[in-house]
Amino acid sequence: MFKKILVANRGEIALRVIHACRELGIKTVAVHSTADADSLHVAYADEAVCIGPPPSADSYLNVTSIISAAEITGADAVHPGYGFLAENAAFAEVLEECQLEWIGPPPDSIRLMGDKSKARRTAAEAGVPVLPGSREPLADAADAARVAAEVGFPVILKASAGGGGRGMRIVQEAGVLASQFETASQEALKAFGDGSIYLERFLMDPRHIEFQIFGDKYGRVIHLGERECSIQRRHQKLIEEAPSPALTEELRQRMGEAAVQLAAAAGYTNAGTVEFLLDRDGSFYFMEMNTRIQVEHPVTEVVTGTDLVKLQIQVAAGERLILPDALVARGHAIECRINAENAETFNPSPGRIETFHPPGGPGIRVDTHVYEDYFIPPHYDSLIAKLISYGRDREEAVARMERALDFFVVDGVDTSIPLHQKIMRDSRFRAGNISTHFMERFLHKTPTKVTSGAGG
Repeated sequence: MFKKILVANRGEIALRVIHACRELGIKTVAVHSTADADSLHVAYADEAVCIGPPPSADSYLNVTSIISAAEITGADAVHPGYGFLAENAAFAEVLEECQLEWIGPPPDSIRLMGDKSKARRTAAEAGVPVLPGSREPLADAADAARVAAEVGFPVILKASAGGGGRGMRIVQEAGVLASQFETASQEALKAFGDGSIYLERFLMDPRHIEFQIFGDKYGRVIHLGERECSIQRRHQKLIEEAPSPALTEELRQRMGEAAVQLAAAAGYTNAGTVEFLLDRDGSFYFMEMNTRIQVEHPVTEVVTGTDLVKLQIQVAAGERLILPDALVARGHAIECRINAENAETFNPSPGRIETFHPPGGPGIRVDTHVYEDYFIPPHYDSLIAKLISYGRDREEAVARMERALDFFVVDGVDTSIPLHQKIMRDSRFRAGNISTHFMERFLHKTPTKVTSGAGG
């Protein structure tokens, strides 16, 4: 087992990794920018090293500074968390060259699954359903038009080298395909340094279902069930839950087996997530694979009783997976991402937190790195907390989330709490009638007044 792990991240995920290391008896090193000197992950780590000024490119993405921090503190492994360098195969290779263990999948797997076109081809070859579309990156707009004519409109253009909605365009008709292709390609080039684009048939009202998979260094791959991630705004997830209210046991088994097949075909080890689109008729299609721990991993932890971050560390250290091939979820869990942003305009709201009272009580978990008087810097993602509820069934999980949101007090900055309160009280959400277009319809409804709780 490792003696000291450097956590190459910030915020709540850095603190989450430190928690896991503390339970395993492993020392930790926090790295931080000058803007994060007062963050809790810095306070709770055994050692801390400042790696640069606030801009991410000069700190959390500065590979030289991170490697130097690991070497001067005597760390023997690096956990990347999510975001920043978590899916950077070159960084993983540099760590290996410096005799530092990478707590994540092999660099080759990261490259294979990080290239969306190659990932689609790998899925198809492994017998996993994929949406009709281009098998390779498109040569140009004319190539896109040819493939679109074959699969039929509407289609979706996606960046081969990235995700998160950047380099992505939905095209309803042939007349605008060329201009949308050029726009998507330029956006992808700016965001990922790679302007290549591929095309798929666009499903009109699907669900977004992802399966948590895990592989060890001895060739064993398992899954730990699914998460429903359909509630999104601009392809950014807002609420996740496990299990999905839409899956039957038979469908869950088929999708889980497909996820495991793909991970095995990619030679995958450690934590990963295979993401699918689920159509209304029960058909499902591979979308992409995230080669890291996910923001929403707590809902899987709660319903399976498994610490996924500790499992990441143990597998990276060479331990075998001893879990069943497919864990059975017990109860229901929901996660709301609490962001420092205006609940109506979604504009970020950095600043000093004047009051911070997170909720508690039965079935409630809060993952956060902030506290009263903490200053939220304007340089990074606006996530300040993840609120997780657990119940015997979905109805109880929703009720507990509703109660927790009402008791969550944050003053000094705007937060997304009021938005989550409204969603919890929406009749379609309570019935489990959701899709990736839920938020479009929800935001066009007449707003309902929230009369209890706080959120800035």
